Amino acid sequence: MDLGSFTTGLLTGLREGVEAALIVSIVLAYLARTGHGGQAGRIWLGTGAAAALSLVVGIAIYTSVGALEEPYEQIFEGTTLLVAAGVVTWMLFWMRRQAASVKGELQAAVDRAVASGASWGLAVLAFMAVIREGLETSIFLVGQATSARAEALWILVGAVVGLAIAVLIGYGFYRGSRRLNLAAFFRWTGIALVFIAAGLLSHGIGEFIEIGALGSGPWTATAFDIRSLLSDETGVGAFLRAILGYSAAPAILTLVAHVAYLVTVLALYLRPVHRPTPTAPTTAAARP
Repeated sequence: MDLGSFTTGLLTGLREGVEAALIVSIVLAYLARTGHGGQAGRIWLGTGAAAALSLVVGIAIYTSVGALEEPYEQIFEGTTLLVAAGVVTWMLFWMRRQAASVKGELQAAVDRAVASGASWGLAVLAFMAVIREGLETSIFLVGQATSARAEALWILVGAVVGLAIAVLIGYGFYRGSRRLNLAAFFRWTGIALVFIAAGLLSHGIGEFIEIGALGSGPWTATAFDIRSLLSDETGVGAFLRAILGYSAAPAILTLVAHVAYLVTVLALYLRPVHRPTPTAPTTAAARP
């Protein structure tokens, strides 16, 4: 068992799975509370369709990469890694910004679907809400798997375990269990995903350096080589490679990109979220 790859898959599946599970549980709980629990089947239909489509897209991308020949394989893999890093970065900041309003928006959408009598609109609502999380998960996992094909199976196993835990958390949320501090959960798993995304970014750039697409110069030279001390192929080094994107002999450009991404994104992600303060109601003008 490759613990590092399993852990990266677990973190990805857990984080993304919890977001999707909370969306579904919020909609189901609201339907039950408003006396429309009989429409829950539509929600499960939309959720299942979104999950199935996400799985098909992930498999299609992963198998397409493996069927390519050099240098197109490196180009495709590098592009996939960069896209995965970009997707997870966008997702983290979107969730950070929208967390306070997503519940109200979902409930308003449910009210519109029920009021219009379009029960199938609930299936579409669930599908659209979950497909974003599903596609993000697929792209991110494909990016991880293409950067470490030998450990792809353990990444998948970890993701499945993470998704299973996420389902349990969603069920607990639906049943009214609020013991999990969701704000702290998303904050810490978000930090973990920033480190994983930094590794995907540096590995993606490394693919283009490998085929000479970024030219030849000091930026493609090896920054340092400590493979004799801590190889990234086995043991602790392999674990750090899977979790943090560690490389025992990185190119200068990949090292700079890795560090710059971590410093910039962590600084932006950890800064306080400024919520708009409600404006005080205007008082009537004083009588003369």
